[in-house]
Amino acid sequence: MLRTLAIVTIAAMLVAACDRTSAPLAHDAYVWQRQWTPALRDAMASSSDLVRDWRVLVAQADRNGAFHTFAPDREALARSGRPVVLVVRIDGRLAAFDAAVLADRIAALRAAWPAALIAGIEIDYDCPTARLPAYTAFLTSLRSRLGSLPLSITALPTWLGSRDLDALLVVPDESVLQVHAVQAPQAGLFDPLVANRWIDEFAAHTRKPFRVALPTYGSRVSWNEDGSLLAVESEQSALAAGATSSELYAAPNTLMAFVEHLSKDRPRGLAGVVWFRLPTADDTRAWSLATWRGVVRGQLDTLPLLITLQPGRAADAPSDVMLENRGATDAAPPPRVALPASCELADGIDGYRLQRAGASFELIAEGARQIPAHTRRSIGWARCKPGTPLTLSPTPAQGTPVS
Repeated sequence: MLRTLAIVTIAAMLVAACDRTSAPLAHDAYVWQRQWTPALRDAMASSSDLVRDWRVLVAQADRNGAFHTFAPDREALARSGRPVVLVVRIDGRLAAFDAAVLADRIAALRAAWPAALIAGIEIDYDCPTARLPAYTAFLTSLRSRLGSLPLSITALPTWLGSRDLDALLVVPDESVLQVHAVQAPQAGLFDPLVANRWIDEFAAHTRKPFRVALPTYGSRVSWNEDGSLLAVESEQSALAAGATSSELYAAPNTLMAFVEHLSKDRPRGLAGVVWFRLPTADDTRAWSLATWRGVVRGQLDTLPLLITLQPGRAADAPSDVMLENRGATDAAPPPRVALPASCELADGIDGYRLQRAGASFELIAEGARQIPAHTRRSIGWARCKPGTPLTLSPTPAQGTPVS
């Protein structure tokens, strides 16, 4: 009888575990904008059907220790019908801070918000690994000030090698593992293979629910002539004045496949995804809102890019190399575009450079931007002989740079 009871109990536990694993991943979104524009309000209003919680930046302790608060539109948040996690960012370059004073400020911030609207407090601190014990002590103190309000933190893959990580993860109610923009820019913005390894390792450390932060944006990285990093621009469109630059891009189809993988082969404790950041119509470095919605829903409306030569108006004018995205989803720029052998002169623009490929030329993407849905733009020009085919190929062979 006891043996039968044990078998039934184990079976029930297995069924419960299967139910937890098969539940769909929840989707949250970071609202990181300091200015609440009409475009941001529109994006929230049209996205509340996809989002479990908004994670809204409300304050920041800068590198000098000064504490800045922001003014989110509470009415817009309330109208969305979704709970809000208040995010407080601590600059990772802040060498030390008064833990008691900061805990007081966060507690006061929490008290200033309607309790019915708040789902929790999140601390976003790119803490140096050596300071994890001090960070654990701070979180322990803050945890006692919040009562029953959930506390979450962002976590870095660089912490995975620390023996202090397990003690840290005991304190918050959940954590958000960031797997984008945490390596050197040369490694790119997001690597699904590396991210998957980090997630598996993190799951082995925590006994609390955790989420994974994934990107919806691109970055322009600029380099000095000596190869040192000049600037990384992820939240603005202005170009840095470096000698060279490259565009890092989180491809929507890559992220959609990654989320599908997480859903099917779900690590223990993984509760959902948090997207950084909510796309808006005036955010030139983020996906379009329609693209993000397609990724979350698991269905992207894509069409092959159309690459053509558009003859100039004058008889002796060169042709424009036109790139057109006819789909309803943003597209990554093709890495290479072959020019017909009958094109005798050419050059690239807008993130493309010219390269020789045997007896012909090709355009190579270096810093090329994503192509928004239903848009077309020129990526170069070419002077070609009459009768040259007007439709081009995005997949030529390797070539040699043109000096």
